[in-house]
Amino acid sequence: MSSTPDSMRRGAVPVQLPPDGAMPAPLRAMAPHEPRDGDARGGDAPTTPTTLVALRDWVASVAALTQPAHIAWCDGSDAENARLVAMMLDTGDLLRLNPDTHPDCYLHRSSPSDVARVEHLTFVCTPTNDEAGPNNHWMAPAEAHAKMDALYAGCMRGRTMYVVPYCMGPIDSPLARCGVEITDSPYVVANMRIMTRMGAAALARIEREGAEGLPFVRGLHSIGELDPERRFIMHFPQELSIKSFGSGYGGNALLGKKCHALRIASHQARGEGWLAEHMLIVGIEDPQGATHYVAAAFPSACGKTNLAMLIPPEGYREKGWKVWTVGDDICWMRPGADGRLYAINPEAGYFGVAPGTSEKTNPNALAMLDRDAIFTNVAVTADNQPWWDGLPGTPALDWQGRPVDKANGPAAHPNSRFTVSARRCPSYSPHAEDPQGVPISAIVFGGRRESLVPLVFEARDWRHGVLVGAGMASETTAAATGAVGVVRRDSMAMKPFVGYNFADYFAHWLSFDAPGAVLPKVFHVNWFRKGADGKFLWPGFGDNLRVLEWMLRRVQGNAGALETPIGNLPLEGDLDVEGLGMAPGALDALLHVDRDGWYDEMEAVGEYLAGFGDRVPPALVEEQQRISAELGRP
Repeated sequence: MSSTPDSMRRGAVPVQLPPDGAMPAPLRAMAPHEPRDGDARGGDAPTTPTTLVALRDWVASVAALTQPAHIAWCDGSDAENARLVAMMLDTGDLLRLNPDTHPDCYLHRSSPSDVARVEHLTFVCTPTNDEAGPNNHWMAPAEAHAKMDALYAGCMRGRTMYVVPYCMGPIDSPLARCGVEITDSPYVVANMRIMTRMGAAALARIEREGAEGLPFVRGLHSIGELDPERRFIMHFPQELSIKSFGSGYGGNALLGKKCHALRIASHQARGEGWLAEHMLIVGIEDPQGATHYVAAAFPSACGKTNLAMLIPPEGYREKGWKVWTVGDDICWMRPGADGRLYAINPEAGYFGVAPGTSEKTNPNALAMLDRDAIFTNVAVTADNQPWWDGLPGTPALDWQGRPVDKANGPAAHPNSRFTVSARRCPSYSPHAEDPQGVPISAIVFGGRRESLVPLVFEARDWRHGVLVGAGMASETTAAATGAVGVVRRDSMAMKPFVGYNFADYFAHWLSFDAPGAVLPKVFHVNWFRKGADGKFLWPGFGDNLRVLEWMLRRVQGNAGALETPIGNLPLEGDLDVEGLGMAPGALDALLHVDRDGWYDEMEAVGEYLAGFGDRVPPALVEEQQRISAELGRP
């Protein structure tokens, strides 16, 4: 987040910020300023810097509805960002962290009632309820538009309305898709600049595609009054549009992230023949120099970012193993001409959970965070350095700016975040910006299960792999409001993010098993199995590469497997556990298949699938019944 201005990009339109002394309203609730003369229909709207009529007309209609004092078209330049940061420092929306230890790093403190995704207030507004499915909250489009437009009416009086063109994916990639977010939050603008390819280049692509009749995703966001009782996130898949009101928190406000890149993109992907998934993308380079790319889906708090940025154990590093990070959260995959799936990371940055990120768990992530980052709801030390559980030192002020007191709960909010450019990651892949994407050799599903689920198993084929993903389960976390620690089934880690009926989503996955397809092998992992003493049986972190090595040997046909009803497991001696000092019997326990327990599990998966009604693909039901029959009762 360098504050040094750069020369204006070719074709960029300078952001039209308010004059000195006329700052936008802070992110925290405040009484809106009275509109100035002439502001009743959108303030001092400048000449619209776009050739695209559809975009110009939409911006004008939003301005007429929300009535901002100013309209700013964002170009993504350093100069623009410097002015936004200076503005937020003046209003208190950002606090400068220690410039000696964390140059160009800033802290944002959200409203105490605005700290996580609000799944219960997130709706998918398809023409019929069945299209949204039981996995989504549904509202009829007309009703949703009316509700949201009533909230938006006059909501930006006294504020600046920012028009943020962005591209999800490498700017020249045919797999990328573009959108425009309109927001009254400069904090959102600053984060979108990190998380997406935002600004002049994105606008140019939107205009080129618009001239060819191609649409862009339209996202409208206002923080409103940050009132939890007036907070909604609406998605209109058929319209490729998003409306969000009443929250400034990341996933609710950075509309390019979950809203566009998963909920809307999953709908687009279904219609266009690709997959939009809640997956990391990581490249594993072996000592011979061959790199295989793995896409992996995990619910929150299952080590997803840690795996994306894994550092090989010392013995593996000495042999020449390397790990390359393409993405840590979202993966778009499309079949290539050779039948393989090719993936891009649509995001340009990381919006990561801070607590638990440490030198032990994820040194690569920690190495990114000493400059050019935005922190949200972390604590600070006495010398104004960011702090959360897992870091050395002692916090002085908690995430709400109060002196630390255990009676007030954790010093850093459990869902506190960092926003940082992906290019800051030491393991950033040189192929992360390849327009064609990277070829995927393996897909991994995983969850947090203390018992039953082995350390790793391989699906027999694609159909079995889809069932494995559909049936995966884990524990809820602070990333979603509600109870923590409750086990729930979370198909492909997409339960909160699929923009249509899960049953149709399963059918879409199955459709990729077509003639000519060269599909990845599918695996399931569980790093969190515990022994009788309640301790983890597997060391995790960098040692997870040992499991990935076995997967890649399976991909290459260089490793055998033990066939079981639930899938294929490593044979004795196939997992390299040298130097781990595992207790006798620990590996056997990690790979044990409890047939009776798995019969119950598969029956529960069958009941789960039945909850989606007769839209569930018969092939998936048949696969579940096949495994149950093979398991039987001992």
